[in-house]
Amino acid sequence: MIETDLFSGNVISMTLASAGYSVTLRIYAPPEDQHAIGRITTAIGTAGGVVTALDFVESETNRLVLDVTANAHDDTHADDLTEAVAAVEGVTVHKVSDRTFLFHLGGKLEVQNRIRLRNRDQLSMAYTPGVARVSRALAERPEDARNLTIKGNSVAIVTDGSAVLGLGNIGPVAALPVMEGKAALFKRFANVNAWPICLDTQDTDEIVRTVEHLSPVFGGINLEDIAAPRCFEIEARLRASLDIPVFHDDQHGTAIVVLAALTNALRVVHKKMGDVGVAMSGAGAAGVAVAKLLKAAGFGDIVALDRGGIISSDRSFADSSKQWLQEHTNRQDRRGGILEALEGMDVFVGVSGPDLFDAREIRRMASDPIVFGLANPDPEFNPQVAREYAPVVATGRSDFPNQINNVLAFPGVFRGTLDARATKITEAMKVAAAGAIASVVRPEQLNTSYIIPSVFNPAVVEQVAEAVESAAST
Repeated sequence: MIETDLFSGNVISMTLASAGYSVTLRIYAPPEDQHAIGRITTAIGTAGGVVTALDFVESETNRLVLDVTANAHDDTHADDLTEAVAAVEGVTVHKVSDRTFLFHLGGKLEVQNRIRLRNRDQLSMAYTPGVARVSRALAERPEDARNLTIKGNSVAIVTDGSAVLGLGNIGPVAALPVMEGKAALFKRFANVNAWPICLDTQDTDEIVRTVEHLSPVFGGINLEDIAAPRCFEIEARLRASLDIPVFHDDQHGTAIVVLAALTNALRVVHKKMGDVGVAMSGAGAAGVAVAKLLKAAGFGDIVALDRGGIISSDRSFADSSKQWLQEHTNRQDRRGGILEALEGMDVFVGVSGPDLFDAREIRRMASDPIVFGLANPDPEFNPQVAREYAPVVATGRSDFPNQINNVLAFPGVFRGTLDARATKITEAMKVAAAGAIASVVRPEQLNTSYIIPSVFNPAVVEQVAEAVESAAST
């Protein structure tokens, strides 16, 4: 769905159909009507949908049975597509199936044995009495658990459901499909076994203690979708108490991929990290981590904003993470809101919310600006309009070029830490991961629409894992 300015004709908003709202319509059509299929697909297209598949199910004496699959841009739009097809003369919509819900039926994960149990001898080794020998050995040398148990290739994905995607505080049960999906990505991209652990508490002390109790099973902890500022304390306390890596992906995964993308974007516009200024909206978990990693990588000044505007010296914060931003960013002590922050800056990174500013305001920035609008599903600005004013535009969406996707980081980061038997993840390991992601895009491939590799590029996990493992050993 596209909305344009009546006077200028410029695009001011656009919502695209996606597979996330894909529906399959079982349709009955008259067999003698040779134009029915054309009218059905035209009706869907006119209503703003995208037909992705059309299948003839069967032909009966008095009707054709068709399955038409189409992408919508939200639930209401899917209903609109159904109504549009139902309005086609002679056509009946028998039923509508939501393909996303069908995809989740029964969950997305299962447990499979790595060994076969085909006879009594194998059973005796896998379980009693043979397993007792292994248990006694681990009682004497617990460090061997990484070799003799699943621990060496296992990660816990821990959430309290307090900050899930763009859905907010929806609780542990509603968070489970997201954590299942994260576990599926771990397995698909890095062959890491990951378990969703959705805790029915949002008490910091209880979360920390529970993860500590669970930690003997796992070689790493991936904290996920825990609201700020509690996420900072939880991560810090677990990093101090555990002897395995603790990684809050909403913070550090985002920061790693942003750094990787900016590394290549600066190459496109021929600017250097130390020379550029960065305006950043969002001072939550992701924003603070991005700022810290950009500083560690050698970027110039950063001006950060929260809901109250630019974080400047005249404001006071009880939150230690915002205190850090106040102490380490905004060297010129700018005051004001987003427009004042954009003035003369080379880079904008948004990790906040939708429609923060009119994309035409990018004209306030320095020449050849780089703008990242990472709020999902709707960025801080209209990316289509932004491309008129900035040579490099990135979002968190898969339907625009230059998607900033954490899947580029966390599988390889954990693969590397597990292989290195690392006990923590350092800033140097994160910078190394970002550099590895950026290096996957070869110089001859680099352009304004390709600054970051595809998540399906097999070189990503391999190179990130190698870089992280190498950095862990130094």
